[in-house]
Amino acid sequence: MTLLMLIVTALVAYLLGSIPFGIVMARLFGLGDLRQIGSGNIGATNVLRTGNKLAAFLTLLGDSGKGALAVILARLLVGEQAAGIAGLCAMLGHLYPIYLRFKGGKGVATFLGTLLALSLPVGLLACATWLLVAVVTRYSSLSALVAALMAPIYTAAFYHLHGAILVLVLTALIFYKHRDNIARLKAGTETKIGKKG
Repeated sequence: MTLLMLIVTALVAYLLGSIPFGIVMARLFGLGDLRQIGSGNIGATNVLRTGNKLAAFLTLLGDSGKGALAVILARLLVGEQAAGIAGLCAMLGHLYPIYLRFKGGKGVATFLGTLLALSLPVGLLACATWLLVAVVTRYSSLSALVAALMAPIYTAAFYHLHGAILVLVLTALIFYKHRDNIARLKAGTETKIGKKG
């Protein structure tokens, strides 16, 4: 595996991750500019605030799918080491997309899709953690934070230690992008799943 192959893998994964499926679905469904709706975020949770569940579901599929696809293609075409790099770069693409002047989403769906492709048990455990916290608390942000916090532990247990280091970096990105949500959770002003605003 050459340095050039890794650079190409990283670039392709970043461009794939940069595709803003929330913006695309909002336009396709005539919902307007998603950045002017609800929280202004480009992810599935904010699409759901428009009341269009199908558009939100398709956004979730697109955002998670691009992370998974980047990992799978890199693994098949380049190798296992490239798979991790592809996952990281797809995540960075979603968070800082070139198509939206580097103003992207918070990366939760892409994070989960990446985990599912890196290691199915790790991904399933992270998704289950997200779902459990969401059902109990109705806070999407808290669900994401808990799932992200547990993901490196799941990775170390069911994938490998080097993968856990990569996932720890992804977790740090999730926490950084959710810093405003963390402040609202502490203040008790965070919006619950399904509510507008």
